[in-house]
Amino acid sequence: MNSQTIFADRVYGHTLAEMGAQVPELVVLDSDLQRATEANLFQEQFPERYFNIGVQEANMVGMAAGLALSGKKVFCGSFACFMSQRVLDQAAISVAYCRANVKLVGIEAGLSSGRNGASHQAMLDLAVYRALPNMSVLVPADAVETRQIVEYLALEHQGPAYLRIQRKRVPVVLEETYRFSFGQAGLLRQGGDLTIMASGIMVARALSAAETLAQNGIHVRVLNFSTYKPLDREAVLSAAEETGAVVVAENHSVFGGLYGAVSEVLAAANPVPVNSVAIEDVFGEVGDETYLAQKFGLTEEDIVGAAQDVLLRKRAMR
Repeated sequence: MNSQTIFADRVYGHTLAEMGAQVPELVVLDSDLQRATEANLFQEQFPERYFNIGVQEANMVGMAAGLALSGKKVFCGSFACFMSQRVLDQAAISVAYCRANVKLVGIEAGLSSGRNGASHQAMLDLAVYRALPNMSVLVPADAVETRQIVEYLALEHQGPAYLRIQRKRVPVVLEETYRFSFGQAGLLRQGGDLTIMASGIMVARALSAAETLAQNGIHVRVLNFSTYKPLDREAVLSAAEETGAVVVAENHSVFGGLYGAVSEVLAAANPVPVNSVAIEDVFGEVGDETYLAQKFGLTEEDIVGAAQDVLLRKRAMR
């Protein structure tokens, strides 16, 4: 990220509060993390529709399901490690099985929660939620898309969803003209040599890597997969057919996330060379964002290296 990066402050919380004015049945639940989850912005305007359940995340999700099944539209959130590990039974049975209109929100996932260490670094949340029937899974790339996805979930989406977001000051990567479309990958850059499929904080790094590769005459297509489930299979297959090689970049375990989803599609229909830039089979550790990205292989340079390797494999298959 360069020094010219623009940041939006607490975009999730501000958007949620705006939606509260438009959606009278919108209710927000929190597990004593209202500042971290930015739910305090909703609380200030709609105290009668905000509930702090205390440090009992599983009960929070169960209550959210009950409210939703009574006609409310519910957002509830916590750190992504809690929203994927502590509440899984309630998320599976009370929310997903019952098709309850609950939006589960996980913040500071993967290496984004660097200074809290391994206990707070959710490496598997997307794999968990992608495996649940009836559950939509969304990962906005930046502040622009976060606003659009929260609006979509509040105004249009019916049923369970898991939303993985960043916290506080969120970098702006996408143009204001960008439009989120549920279930569709966003084409951010055209190219014919290979495709980088990225999500969340890795989208900016994928675009930077594509610029670096272009300087060496390698033309890269970049796709933003902000919808993990339902996956845009058509975009995956078109990219494989038209570019012949794929790199998947995500701030998540190499198991079960976007790399797994893309590989499943390609293995069944068009097994082109695929590389992953993801967190290997390890727990995290304490550190700042730059250190952790380098330590766990999530840098722009790692994406460039994965792209060069997958191109060699593509050429070897000819």
